[in-house]
Amino acid sequence: MKFLDQAKVYVRSGDGGAGCISFRREKYVALGGPDGGDGGKGGDVIVECVNGLNTLIDYRFKQHFKAETGMHGMGRNRNGRKGKDVVLRVPVGTQILDEDNETVIADLTEEGQTYTLAKGGNGGFGNTHFKSATNQAPRHANPGLEGEEAYIWLRLKLIADAGLVGLPNAGKSTFLSSVSSAKPKVADYPFTTLHPNLGVVGIDTREFVMADIPGLIEGAHEGLGIGDRFLGHVERCRVLLHLVDATQEDYLDAYRVIRGELEAYDEGLGEKDEIVALTKIDSLTEEDIAEKVSAFEAAYGIRPHAISAVAKTNMDTILRALLEKIDSENTREQLADQEPAPWRP
Repeated sequence: MKFLDQAKVYVRSGDGGAGCISFRREKYVALGGPDGGDGGKGGDVIVECVNGLNTLIDYRFKQHFKAETGMHGMGRNRNGRKGKDVVLRVPVGTQILDEDNETVIADLTEEGQTYTLAKGGNGGFGNTHFKSATNQAPRHANPGLEGEEAYIWLRLKLIADAGLVGLPNAGKSTFLSSVSSAKPKVADYPFTTLHPNLGVVGIDTREFVMADIPGLIEGAHEGLGIGDRFLGHVERCRVLLHLVDATQEDYLDAYRVIRGELEAYDEGLGEKDEIVALTKIDSLTEEDIAEKVSAFEAAYGIRPHAISAVAKTNMDTILRALLEKIDSENTREQLADQEPAPWRP
């Protein structure tokens, strides 16, 4: 299945059915009076958040969605049937944006959450509705109201507990494939990962979801490379795992580049909790590893983990550190939700 995280679609709700002008025409019923029914309401266009989807590929080949028009009213006081709704099923974490692709209309973050994009037009009144003591034979009815139409954007932001960031070939895909059942593409050239991957990580009878995005390069926030488009997928993460290739000579500068891109993205990524790890230590000696860890701590004041996804070195330690950060962030959010609203006189 192809990964698609953004799609533009056209939606239109159904028009309301017209009211009916009708009179009773029965042989033995004199002055039967009006009996025109009301038109039915047009169908709505609804977006529903469902489980089991992780891409918007369904909207790659179909972009127009129109709800059914309400049935017209009929004689013998028969009202028209309501038009059928159209339901757009999207993954958890989908945002609905206006045509400008900037204004957020709705953010669907929970399974079963729905949002009505376009309401169907109301049906028109039949002539029965207008009868009165002074107007016993009305000869007019209302047409149905027109439905609503709009162009909207669907944008998917994956919901994960931890997000992997780093330069291309930092070992992100190898890490994800090592700790989960995910099968991202792994190769010895840059930009192997072309779309985000999700994996369920298990440690000490606990599980959490990890997201791997394409590698970032300097200037990604300005559109360079491909990783900037997918930075939105780590916006919802509780913690970031920053992987730095310990085998490259400028590994200290590599950390600075990615930190600069996260802060320049300006969506709170620079303020998220972060764990740093030097990867591929299976290719280094014990002396080289100790020297690089000390140099990194001296440069940035952070003592990084030293890991190898291939050799499984220190993998449990870093997963437990990630889980601890996730738990602390969840606790903080729960306490924030329980705080009472400020008192106002």
